[in-house]
Amino acid sequence: MIHHDAGFWVWAEALKLLRNAEHLRDRYFVLDIVHALPCWEPAVDMYAQGDELHLLVALPGVHPGQLEVSLIGDSLMVSGRRSMPDDFQHAAIQRLEIPYGRFERRVALPRSDYRLRRQCFEDGCLALVLAPN
Repeated sequence: MIHHDAGFWVWAEALKLLRNAEHLRDRYFVLDIVHALPCWEPAVDMYAQGDELHLLVALPGVHPGQLEVSLIGDSLMVSGRRSMPDDFQHAAIQRLEIPYGRFERRVALPRSDYRLRRQCFEDGCLALVLAPN
């Protein structure tokens, strides 16, 4: 049905603009929530050597200053952020397989009575040694 009333046309265009604005608001609001949550989990190897636990967390491209390690109850938490390299910030993405952004990995430990004995970053991996208290 075609309306020739100019007032109706203006009203229809205004509603269309409002719908588009709401869509954009919802889209950006959701993105803000998503960025606050961890978006990927690094791979972890864990092995026992004597009474110590050794963990190796694969974090290539993560700066050691972007990491946080904590013992929480009977688990170890490794979290942080891998930033996109500055050279790629304004590039047109052709393929994106490496995850960027916030990460978090919680690893259940065999016992809950550990302390962090040693932490070092080598060859793109975070190496942790946990010793019993």
